[in-house]
Amino acid sequence: MTAFEQHDHALCADAALSRAEGVARDRGLRLTPVRRRVLEILLEQHRAMGAYEVLDRLAVEGMGKQPPVAYRALDFLVQNGFAHRVQRLNAFTACQSSCAGGHAPAFLICRLCQTVAEMDATSLRAALEADTASAGFTVERTTIEALGLCAACSEAA
Repeated sequence: MTAFEQHDHALCADAALSRAEGVARDRGLRLTPVRRRVLEILLEQHRAMGAYEVLDRLAVEGMGKQPPVAYRALDFLVQNGFAHRVQRLNAFTACQSSCAGGHAPAFLICRLCQTVAEMDATSLRAALEADTASAGFTVERTTIEALGLCAACSEAA
């Protein structure tokens, strides 16, 4: 399922948060109150948020107003596979995969409503690795971001 499909978002967000808590517990990671709150903020909507947007929310809630507060929490979430950085938007989105790291996501970005959906791009990554191997190149990391229109925005346009 992607963010563009009809679904119960509360269940979607709760499931992602529960997965993150389980993975953190299994790996012995500390999901501090600030880290947890940043993840909750990212999970509120299927869209990417800038670090300063996250920081503004934290400041209103009394959790700090210095940029390192948000950046440290976001770095932790990205490093541990609980969130992703969407390069095109210079923003962050919660990971919607059940893998919590170690997967090959692609991001579908609606240019009108700014919804960001994550999909598995394992087959795309495998094809890229096969094509580049013939040139003697080893792919270490990829980021696939597709900009376009979701179905709802396409119909409205």
